[in-house]
Amino acid sequence: MAGMGMALSASAQTAPPGPPPGGPPEGPRRFAPPPPALMWAPKKTPLTPYRAPNRPWWKLADVRALHKGQANWTQPVIRGADIIADWHQLAPGRTTQELAYSDNRTGIIVWEGEVRVRMAGQEPFVARKGFEINVPHRVPFTLEALPGAPALYLEIHATSDMPLYPVATNPTAPKPVQGYAYAQRLLTGGPGGFDAMNKPYLDYYKDVVEGGARAGPFISAQHMFVNNIRGRGVATPPASNLGHFHVGYDEFWFVMEGNVTLQVEGVPVFTASAGDVIMAAQGRWHRASFGGPEGQMGTRVAVNPYPAGLHGFTVESGGRQ
Repeated sequence: MAGMGMALSASAQTAPPGPPPGGPPEGPRRFAPPPPALMWAPKKTPLTPYRAPNRPWWKLADVRALHKGQANWTQPVIRGADIIADWHQLAPGRTTQELAYSDNRTGIIVWEGEVRVRMAGQEPFVARKGFEINVPHRVPFTLEALPGAPALYLEIHATSDMPLYPVATNPTAPKPVQGYAYAQRLLTGGPGGFDAMNKPYLDYYKDVVEGGARAGPFISAQHMFVNNIRGRGVATPPASNLGHFHVGYDEFWFVMEGNVTLQVEGVPVFTASAGDVIMAAQGRWHRASFGGPEGQMGTRVAVNPYPAGLHGFTVESGGRQ
């Protein structure tokens, strides 16, 4: 049925405003989300299919197997209407071509090796496992894999964004991309920047896991919301707890720490491990919980296009999962 009575909320995966990620733990929260509103809400029918490369569960081991023996490779894992994500591996000593992206922030999660990040307007820094990197729109950047081990990282973009190449470091015209031809142009609008909710990077393991800082949003911008959600492992909720769904967008998660159990409408329940990427297609009921041994700490990095994205719940749930 396309329309049904639903309790609608924007709070399930959306953390309230708080101190910047990596800052000191905050005191008791004074934020109270608005009560859910009872409305007739459209739910996708039939279910949105998973079209390659999209799948409910990309195990990191499966990604590695696809590129066994390759020093440098890229593996698409998310191709949504709003957001795309790819795994990249760079051999030690290799540096990416300098580029920027047209209209939205770029999110990067480093998983293995060490990466020297050069971003226009910022001092270079070295990122390692668990670093989250935030590159504003139209800010040129490069990634260099330092000696010792390949660099493995997940890179996230808005689907509509296109790469831009500074002429000073790219004198030859890039090859056409997806039907676009490149020519030298003067571009206006200037580069993006940083603010209280958007910092250049977060050393998640040092600042949050070891340092005790509160997990929360790392990138918070229209078309790009990257939100760290941390908690302890619990018994898997009953199948009758459907969780919620999103009317207009897909959502995916990177498992940063521990395990995450995901129930998605039409998909057998599974428990993913650190390094895996999991996805709920648009309009499907889904419920994420922290799996593994009860009490074990876990982190899922939720990625969707809207900081105040709409969540639809059953009326019986009261707007909670």
